[in-house]
Amino acid sequence: MGEVNAKARDEALSAASEYAVTPSGLIEYQSRGRVIIIGGEEAIEFAPRLAEKGLRPEVLLTGGELEPGASVIPVGGRPLQVSGYLGKFMIELGEQGKHNYELVEADLILDLESKPILEAEIKPPGYLLADSANELSMLNALNQLAELVGTFEKPRYFDYNAEICAHGRSGQQACSRCIDSCPTNAITSLAESIEVDPFLCQGGGVCATVCPTGAIRYVYPDAASLLNRMRLMLNRYRETGGADAVVCFISDADNELIGEWPDNFLPVVLEELASAGMDVWLSTLAYGARSVRLVNGGSVPASVVVAISAQLEIAQTLLQGMGYKDGVVSMIGADELTLDKPAMPDIAAAGHAGLNNKRQTMYLALDHLVDMAGQITAEIKLPPGSPFGAIRVDSEKCTLCMGCTSVCPAKAIMAGNDAPRLQFIEANCVQCGLCSSACPELAIDLQARFLTDREQRQALVTLNEEEPFLCVSCGKPFATQSIINSVTAKLGGHWMYQSERALRRLQMCEDCRVFDVVQDEEAMQPPMGRTGQDDPLKQH
Repeated sequence: MGEVNAKARDEALSAASEYAVTPSGLIEYQSRGRVIIIGGEEAIEFAPRLAEKGLRPEVLLTGGELEPGASVIPVGGRPLQVSGYLGKFMIELGEQGKHNYELVEADLILDLESKPILEAEIKPPGYLLADSANELSMLNALNQLAELVGTFEKPRYFDYNAEICAHGRSGQQACSRCIDSCPTNAITSLAESIEVDPFLCQGGGVCATVCPTGAIRYVYPDAASLLNRMRLMLNRYRETGGADAVVCFISDADNELIGEWPDNFLPVVLEELASAGMDVWLSTLAYGARSVRLVNGGSVPASVVVAISAQLEIAQTLLQGMGYKDGVVSMIGADELTLDKPAMPDIAAAGHAGLNNKRQTMYLALDHLVDMAGQITAEIKLPPGSPFGAIRVDSEKCTLCMGCTSVCPAKAIMAGNDAPRLQFIEANCVQCGLCSSACPELAIDLQARFLTDREQRQALVTLNEEEPFLCVSCGKPFATQSIINSVTAKLGGHWMYQSERALRRLQMCEDCRVFDVVQDEEAMQPPMGRTGQDDPLKQH
């Protein structure tokens, strides 16, 4: 059987390699060879070796004595901050606006400090580290710096859709998964959206893996291209007699560690391991793989391992809830290929094509796996942070102000047409928490879970509703009893609402309230010192 599997694997990998991948855009760097060496006297000693390579070195001296003739910028105890990337580094010394401030620009940086000045887990292109006590380390740095002069291009690894981003809405912030997991510090908050610096981004892909909505997509290759390759590969493997397919995702940097793959193992080499997330893992199982293994040969940063592990926990909880074995998707070391791992039963392969819609892709894969599982529970409880679930609304606290509906990025929560009604579609909910943080009454809690019945998941359900409150003057519906009670309680002690007539205005629609204020001489002549104050009702 091994010979048959090996032949089928070769056929499958050949077919997958011929699949055309949609190219992404390019990012361009320009470096003219100005190098800043950060260090002590060892940096001064090393600078001439860079000059011999045609580079233009300058030393940022962090300690030791100045030497005549050397191009040196002494730090002198000033705060030191480094930002930027290949061809556009900026080093700030001192504090802006003060006499000791200095801005230094460079194309390249060689950091010889025992603790790197730049703290990002993965340093930007053009920022090199070396051990000054190790000649081989210094020689490698010398050769690398010499090659980093000129114009360079790299792929644009990501695409971002702010419209479905769950980072923030209406002054509220919630999801920060991409920011927290990015090892290059390329992602920053813009209050209600995020910004990815394409020059700092190095294609780790973990941002796309942890994003619950698909607002950030990996595009080198894009998800649809990768999934279609997987489907083609597994179909060809089965058609040519292969059995028990194990799909191994591995980064390009770690692939060279593998000498020979077992006969039924289908390696999928990625730019970075984290660029394939839960949508890809689950789809690979749905396409017929018996197991999925994420092979980490040591190139994956520690923070990314943590993020992948959290996603694996969610995926395994989902699969176990369907009755499949724990561990059919797992992360292993490069030396653990031959270890026995749990496998999926032999199921019919899903036929859906790859999509660039993460949520839809996950649902297609999950629904197929549910259909193949047979008898399963209606609800699978998931760990916090999962991208699926419901919200619970405390009807005793909720006033149906509808503040939650305005911040939901996934259109999971919505207002009833002409009635005070809060409605919800669970399939759309990404558990970002924006609705909970925006609720002024603290009436909303998250409930991470997965409903295995797709119709139940997609149903429009009512979370809370009341009869509309009618204006006591004109009879027009304009609020709910809960809102009127809340506003009355909050404004009952305000100077503008001390008379019975003023309190009654709280039960009027805006048009009637304005008309009544104009007719009320007392309301038109506020107490001394109160002139010009806004009606506080408009703030609620």
